[in-house]
Amino acid sequence: MAQEKIEFPIPGKVLSVNVSQGSEVKEGEIICTLESMKMENPILAPCNGTIAKLDLSSGQVVEAGDLVAIIEY
Repeated sequence: MAQEKIEFPIPGKVLSVNVSQGSEVKEGEIICTLESMKMENPILAPCNGTIAKLDLSSGQVVEAGDLVAIIEY
């Protein structure tokens, strides 16, 4: 299977996580919501597939380039 790594584009705080490991996702589906500079930024799935790795929790502080998830397709 091919894999797609999703990384945070900006630093911030995770407000909510909308999927779990093993979940099926569709392209454009919101994986999590990131608060940065007082704005809510949805992090979207770039492709259809299954969440193979997800190590996020609400309230977690992240940096740009940190891993959001790995999607297998």
